[in-house]
Amino acid sequence: MAEWLVEEGIGETRALLIEGDEVLAAKLHWPGELVADQVVEAKLTHRAAGRSRGTAVTDSGVEILLDRLPRDTTEGTRIAVRITRAALAERGRYKRAQGRFEQRSDSKSEQNPVAFGRKLARFPSNCWESVWNAAWDGEIAFAGGSLLFAVTPGMIVVDVDGDLRPAELARAAVEPLARALRQFDCGGSIGIDFPTLDQKADRKAVDAALEQALAGWPHERTAMNGFGFVQIVARLTGPSLLHRMATQRTEMAARMTLRRAEMCEGTGRMLELAVHPAIAAKLRPEWLDELARRTGKQVRIAADPAIALEAGHAQMLER
Repeated sequence: MAEWLVEEGIGETRALLIEGDEVLAAKLHWPGELVADQVVEAKLTHRAAGRSRGTAVTDSGVEILLDRLPRDTTEGTRIAVRITRAALAERGRYKRAQGRFEQRSDSKSEQNPVAFGRKLARFPSNCWESVWNAAWDGEIAFAGGSLLFAVTPGMIVVDVDGDLRPAELARAAVEPLARALRQFDCGGSIGIDFPTLDQKADRKAVDAALEQALAGWPHERTAMNGFGFVQIVARLTGPSLLHRMATQRTEMAARMTLRRAEMCEGTGRMLELAVHPAIAAKLRPEWLDELARRTGKQVRIAADPAIALEAGHAQMLER
């Protein structure tokens, strides 16, 4: 049976839906961020006259765009808010978090796996690494082809490429595509550029395969058009792994380096992190203090511009 597992890392909390040895879906949360389905207290700071929409601010200064406000709720009132979408950083703009009025501030989160998943010290071997590496590369290979992912301000675009005949390639891409959308926590508007299929029967076969592969994943979808394009719209609850890789790439790599360091084995009193200077600049002092506490080692940073952003690693030293 599939189960949500949660790993509390340094600078981030990771959640994976795992069945057997297969990762079905993933979620990622950074401290200080609001999470979809989370209930928080906030102060209503603005409300347009006669409207059910407004703006609230949490005690930590995070702004939330609101809807479903009761008529008698006035500016300055403290209210409970259930987050419907976390804040999103996109190229050239920042989208504030969204939420709706909640009757009670002690209401529980019911759909956030970060809150209800089973916590454990470490995920099964290579589960997080495989998802992270695929999101970093923006590419997933399958027999006969590959999926190439690109994040734009308007949508996530997926290009299906390969050497198979067009109809075979399109059918072969369906299962890995459906798996990737869940693993990358994709939402919003998603465009898939399949190879052009001239025969209507071939297009219908791909539509049927998508229907089956995406069963149980809430979304709406267009039929494949004559150019092989399919558009999917799914609920957007926050930044996907692909969005974070596109807009917060060094931050993602810095946290992955800390995870590798925490897992580093060997003897010695010193734990050295060899990283690119851009990654070194992202490693906060409190994170390094936590790494030292968790490992029981002194921590040292060795910055080297020859190291790729994603290739940071750790080793044990005597001193």
